Amino acid sequence: MLAEPEPVEPEPVEPDRDERDCSPSVPGDFRLSTTELAPASLEIARAAYSCAREVGIALAWDRDAIATLASRGLRGPLLLLGSWFDPPFVAELGRLAPRRIVAAGFEERVLRRSLSDFNFELIAVDEQAAFPSGGEGYERVWLVDDSSSAAILDVLGRQIGAAVMAVPGDLRAVPPETREVIADAAEVDALFSLDDEAAWQLAVVRRGDEIPGGGLLMFDAGFNRRLVAIYGHPSGSALGVLGEQGAQEGVERLRAISEGYDADGSVVLPTFEIIATVASASAGSDGDYSAETAREVIRPWVEAAAASDVYVVLDLQPGRTDFLTQARYYEEFLRLPHVGLALDPEWRLKPGQVHLRQIGTVDAAEVNRVVEWLAGIVREEALPQKLLIVHQFRLDMITNRRLIKTPPELAVLIQMDGQGPLSSKYNTWNFLTRESDADRLHWGWKNFYDEDSPMATPEQVLDLVPYPAFVSFQ
Repeated sequence: MLAEPEPVEPEPVEPDRDERDCSPSVPGDFRLSTTELAPASLEIARAAYSCAREVGIALAWDRDAIATLASRGLRGPLLLLGSWFDPPFVAELGRLAPRRIVAAGFEERVLRRSLSDFNFELIAVDEQAAFPSGGEGYERVWLVDDSSSAAILDVLGRQIGAAVMAVPGDLRAVPPETREVIADAAEVDALFSLDDEAAWQLAVVRRGDEIPGGGLLMFDAGFNRRLVAIYGHPSGSALGVLGEQGAQEGVERLRAISEGYDADGSVVLPTFEIIATVASASAGSDGDYSAETAREVIRPWVEAAAASDVYVVLDLQPGRTDFLTQARYYEEFLRLPHVGLALDPEWRLKPGQVHLRQIGTVDAAEVNRVVEWLAGIVREEALPQKLLIVHQFRLDMITNRRLIKTPPELAVLIQMDGQGPLSSKYNTWNFLTRESDADRLHWGWKNFYDEDSPMATPEQVLDLVPYPAFVSFQ
């Protein structure tokens, strides 16, 4: 039970108080120093109001009462009581000198005695009252990490044009409407201590570049995305179906190939998987048994993809050089939000080896050098999460796979790209995906038009476990 309150003794008020300008005005450098509801309400009132003709009051823990007052609308600040008519509250009420108080969640007899020197209105609490929905064009956004108090803080913030957003562990996972408010605000202030992870994720949200099809996370738990790709080289059909047509025609072909891959409710993202460096039978002038495709050859495909909401994956077949050396050559493309990277260990040679006499291999340490470099680009450019694929159809193609890093900047995916009878491909899939590290990776499947017998149907691919997040056609 609350103790019987002592009467409030407001400071004397000049007779012409109603002639005062009591419009809220917030200093540009104002920053809320606390997320405790009662003190926060006082801070906002002190910063924004020199006086008030009307003040709303409610207990800080009475959500229904606060929602009722917020839905009704007030012509002045809302003050919340943490304890019954404590001195800071009494002092602020006296400073504001309201002609009228609107209260919710109290007994009238209690207020009669406490507010005997004020004109007040006691309104019934509507237990069905909802907090007002979000608006647009907020100058300020306050981020909080406590969702339980966010709605009430939002009511307080709106008095001075500030929206309050509760954010999850990963800021990139906030709903699209929340991202839009954060991105459009002139000022964003976190009312909790941002660590390095949250700081760069906020920069991603503020920049606003999304993955084609929407979102900042490639495979968000609440958004089942599946990339469906055509694989090959722009030069022609010898290395896959991508080169059988130009870039714009490729966009149209992707739409046809993607049919049926959304049958499980997934959202399909059409994708160009471009062989950027091609394994070569000869050493070449640099001796690496790999031919780098000129950037100007790839550029029209990257630009066509951007114009058509298509993702791009640049595939590396490095021969005797390392993956990071080749990836750096295409850095300008990898700094774009719609371009990811694929590493193909089948074509990673050791010194003295040549292609097609053995199957190549890569160690996790080399993959991790690419991971760290690519993750750094994502942070530097404030990009949405980027896809990194590593091809595999035998265990020894990736040594120490369990040590491959999976930082939040990247979605790391293993693509099972074996070919042949469907029963053999199923066996390989099951073998690779049942390793102890499989559940921390995403997974992809590859269809071969000529080498598979038969080629898997969309229904058969969608029946795979784990979830096939990437499907490509060669």
